[in-house]
Amino acid sequence: MFWEQLSIALFLASLFAQHRALAQEFKNGEKPKLMTRWGKSVTADNAWREYPRPQFERPDKWRSLNGLWKYGVTETEQQPEKFVGDILVPFAIESQLSGVQEMLQPNQWLWYRRSLDHKIPKAHRTMLHFEAVDYHTTAWVNGIELGTHVGSSDPFSFDITEALLEKPGPAEILVKVKDATAESQTLGKQSLTPKGIYYTRVSGIWQSVWIEDVPLRHISRVKLKPRLHASTLRVLPTLGGPRVEGEHLRVTASFEGQDVATADAALSLTFSQIKTWSPEHPHLYDIRIELLGEDDSVIDVIETYAAMRQFGIERDEQKHLRLTLNGKKIFHYGPLDQGWWPDGLLTPPSEDALRFDVDYLKAAGFNMIRKHIKVEPRAFYAHCDRVGMLVWQDMPALGQRTKWSRMTPNPAELELPEKQRQQFLAEHKAMVVRLENHPCVAMWIPFNESWGQHDTIGVGRWLENMDVRRPINIASGGNFFPVGDVADHHSYPNPKFPLDDHRFDDFVKVVGEFGGHGFVLEDHRWDSSMQNYSYGEIPKTKQEYRDRYQSTYQQLMKLRESGIAAGVYTQTTDVEAEMNGLMTYDRAVQKLTADELRAIHETQ
Repeated sequence: MFWEQLSIALFLASLFAQHRALAQEFKNGEKPKLMTRWGKSVTADNAWREYPRPQFERPDKWRSLNGLWKYGVTETEQQPEKFVGDILVPFAIESQLSGVQEMLQPNQWLWYRRSLDHKIPKAHRTMLHFEAVDYHTTAWVNGIELGTHVGSSDPFSFDITEALLEKPGPAEILVKVKDATAESQTLGKQSLTPKGIYYTRVSGIWQSVWIEDVPLRHISRVKLKPRLHASTLRVLPTLGGPRVEGEHLRVTASFEGQDVATADAALSLTFSQIKTWSPEHPHLYDIRIELLGEDDSVIDVIETYAAMRQFGIERDEQKHLRLTLNGKKIFHYGPLDQGWWPDGLLTPPSEDALRFDVDYLKAAGFNMIRKHIKVEPRAFYAHCDRVGMLVWQDMPALGQRTKWSRMTPNPAELELPEKQRQQFLAEHKAMVVRLENHPCVAMWIPFNESWGQHDTIGVGRWLENMDVRRPINIASGGNFFPVGDVADHHSYPNPKFPLDDHRFDDFVKVVGEFGGHGFVLEDHRWDSSMQNYSYGEIPKTKQEYRDRYQSTYQQLMKLRESGIAAGVYTQTTDVEAEMNGLMTYDRAVQKLTADELRAIHETQ
């Protein structure tokens, strides 16, 4: 036992030393080998400076807090006596771009600290926003505890007004994070022991941090509901703060710079002629929501945008259920998209980098992306809105597993403690609320395969009540339960579906994952010591790789004739040990160019 413990201790010490060495290389300006071209340009002054909430903007009332913070790691919940160095927010401590690249251990606490010099405008409150922190977060300003938040991917905020007023001069922001990377958390593909289809864990702040000055009476939320049959857009704001005498709302829609509709009391915009949104024509209306006083003085203004589009399901001439957009049948085809990066891990190195992936896929002829068990920064969905890319949105998966029986009858599911079940629903609701107004989001996927799958019927019915406007794919790849709208089968490498099973006759049939063909480019590998992972034997030449992609795509098109309504090819990029991307992990090489892919897609 002694020698086993000693061996483990020596191994952990060696591993820790390796991580420290890599981090030191980065701090000395010698960046690790596999980085994206965007990562090489990241500095403390330019890290994620874009407005973080593009569908609910107060453009002149915000300030980014991204940049260098002090950090410390402790073995107890006590604040560190000394903060050991700088960390670049919003990159997780495990990432290269953080400047630290250390693995936070399950029994450790991660601390952040920075100063803030901010003057609160008259009749305003100042909010401190975190777009995403993984996983259990507590924050203080000037020693005053603001509150806690539990979750991996959802935004949260604290009112820091009173804390800022507590003492004159620069304030101190202090943040404590505990992330055990435990099975009970919404992990997605994070793992303490990454290999195969599981990746390096991510802890702490991993999306933007910012402050916003909000009027005392303000617009706190808005729901946008397009109604194509009536040529109207319902705009439903929620107000916060003390009511103002004589207050009223005014909403104005413009298209390509020209005002096209205005509404006040009813808050229903009526268009004389609508421009619908689709992948071919992603028309967007700019929306201005004004909260006005008795004399039309401006109290608060929100800038957003909306699209006139409607998702649906209907049967074709052969009685197969098909997905529709604006009343027209549409075949959804796109890649499984992990959204991971060699330098930022879950955090894209920049907004330009994020857009690059979407633009490559769009140019390749895909009309959909399945965002796989990850919630991206809001900029991702805003770009998909602008360019016309449909998104199937997965909920980040819990770590627990049950037997994966795919599409067979009477599948198993987990029985979770009530507290954990409610936490999952809380995070799921936050994801839906965050993304519900984005035109691009075309489908919700609560579960992937059997990962964290529990109370499937209950979760499906709950989600149907949350959003009646989008199809629900209850469990991509099974385990299948008769709830929602979609039956989704995973089949590697060749696409298949149990078409003769009549249990699925009243569901839209899709192949939610297939392909996964690997092709290895040695100079662009994440870690040459890791075993390459792909589906099937790795092709020896690019031509063989191209032929395999074309063959499986043609098989999907044959299934389309038999009633399959959508397909998801694995995947956009290589990720760590996975070598089955259309691009390398660093996005430096397109194994199949956008032009090559489009040519294949257009032959069918």
